[in-house]
Amino acid sequence: MHLASGLAALVAAAAVVAMLARRFGLSEPLVLTAAGILGSYLPVVPDAKLTPQLVLVGLLPPLLYNTAIRSSLVDFRANRRAIGLLSVGLVIFTAFGVGLVAWWVLPIPFAAAVALGAVVAPPDAVAASAVARRVGMPRRIITILEGESLLNDATALVALRTAIAATAGSVSVMSVAGNFLWAAVGGVLTGVAVALLLGEIRRRFTDPVLDTTVSFLAPFAAYLPAEELNASGVLAVVVAGLILGHRAPVLQSAASRIAERTNWRTVDFVLESSVFLLIGLQVRTIVDDAWNAGLTHSHVIWACAAILVTVVVLRLIWVFPATYLPQLIPAVRRKETPPSPREVLVVGWAGMRGVVTLAAAFVLPSNANTPYRPVLILAAFVVTAGTLLVQGTSLPMLVRWLHLRGPSRAEDALQMAGLLQQSADAGLRRLDEIAEKADPPINPDLIEQVRNRLLQRTNAAWERLGPTAGDHVTPSEKYRKLRLKVLNAERAELLQVRDTGRLDHEVLQAVMSMLDLEESTIDRLSEAEDEVREDQLIPTHAAEACAHLQDAPITQRPDHPGECRECVEAGLIWVHLRMCLTCGHVACCDSSPGLHADKHFGSTRHPVMRSVEPGEAWRWCYVDSLLG
Repeated sequence: MHLASGLAALVAAAAVVAMLARRFGLSEPLVLTAAGILGSYLPVVPDAKLTPQLVLVGLLPPLLYNTAIRSSLVDFRANRRAIGLLSVGLVIFTAFGVGLVAWWVLPIPFAAAVALGAVVAPPDAVAASAVARRVGMPRRIITILEGESLLNDATALVALRTAIAATAGSVSVMSVAGNFLWAAVGGVLTGVAVALLLGEIRRRFTDPVLDTTVSFLAPFAAYLPAEELNASGVLAVVVAGLILGHRAPVLQSAASRIAERTNWRTVDFVLESSVFLLIGLQVRTIVDDAWNAGLTHSHVIWACAAILVTVVVLRLIWVFPATYLPQLIPAVRRKETPPSPREVLVVGWAGMRGVVTLAAAFVLPSNANTPYRPVLILAAFVVTAGTLLVQGTSLPMLVRWLHLRGPSRAEDALQMAGLLQQSADAGLRRLDEIAEKADPPINPDLIEQVRNRLLQRTNAAWERLGPTAGDHVTPSEKYRKLRLKVLNAERAELLQVRDTGRLDHEVLQAVMSMLDLEESTIDRLSEAEDEVREDQLIPTHAAEACAHLQDAPITQRPDHPGECRECVEAGLIWVHLRMCLTCGHVACCDSSPGLHADKHFGSTRHPVMRSVEPGEAWRWCYVDSLLG
């Protein structure tokens, strides 16, 4: 009963504090940790012991797995060098850098100091994701930070294991290299094997409940065998999650994917919130133990502050050379455009630590080879809380000060409309093929019904980008309002039938679920349209001086989404794509061999075109040579 009531109180408190943080626009990890610190000094709050087994086996695998299945394997591969340099190179650099400082400021052996460096080296996936989502960083930065946070725990835990062995004098250079190699190879092989096995199982499950159950087992199915083989369980979980997330559209039904996303969002929220609250609840015990460890209070404070500053500075020292030195290689320079120093600075400042750092600190052995262990644990907590406080609170201001633009809802809506147009065109072509070859012929009304359903969805996406005057209501918006009124009437009738008790509850529940699913879809479309209207593309001052830019629409329906038709016919490869805002013709830019956007203006004299590249919102007037 005490355990059950304690868990219920923990989850309830975490939910309330997280809700308040969201309401006031504050950093959830920081507020939860602060609430935990306050609670640790209240006499009514019992001591909460955060054991390494609880975190490393019970909490870390599902948190990493949820992040992995939401991550893009394609984006991960595209940024693999940056992620690798941060998750492996920076972790080792930080472990030895902090080790040197800790060895200097504390009377401990060098191996124990490096073990502390490994403990505080890895930034936390939960903290990075929480702050990145709230700030609205550019997506490439979020991909790099989440990719780093997925892999750096594996590097840090292997380094910690090696450093602990070194405190007993039982390692060599060859054994260290062998441990790292086997941890990586064994973790990757285990993750791939588990992903393939679970993929075959999921192909045979069409029930969303069973499929979600398999999803909940997946992180532990990857972590535990890898750890038994002395490989990296963390790496196994990440690899399995990336593969299963990438293959989800093939392995799972639509209902299973919806159920998995919904359930994992709930699990992720509960675990994230509870983790940071638990971090704060450790404070009183950690501080009391450190004060009585045998060093003066001033020495303890100075050592913890020096280690915190070292952790922050070492990351900033690493990120700039790691970003720009590879650009000296001609092959890299030809393939990649280097990020701006502003983006690199944000990556360098986004080094918040989390629960893994504190859990790993408790792994430090309590023996003569690791003197002043309570002080080392306090240093790990100071790094965790300090980075959450200093970097977590200042990161939003830094992003705004550097004028880094996060993903625009209007630009997302434009890409979504183009993608839906492209997929609908493919669907319509397939529909025409089926209608032409069908024997016996398919009812024309049925063909037209399917065609209208496709066009309705695509038209609704384009209408979201249309005029926003208060008196303008798009056809899809009229449909949604009308359908919601009808759905409310249907639901009211179902409730009346339910209250009579004349029909089985299961039947009524199935019909109610059908109505709820349709209403949730309509609500999501309505919310998306409101978001786009709040974030419409705003013309620059140059547009005010150009009548063509003022008269041109925000966007247009493309004739060939995602490709330059002239380049395709000529066998050319384009660089970037532009779209005419008069007729919607998509053509290549003036950096492409074909110059088809310029040629289109020459033949039609349509004055304004815009970029249709992801993240670009500018328009160009050919007549006045103005950007708007």
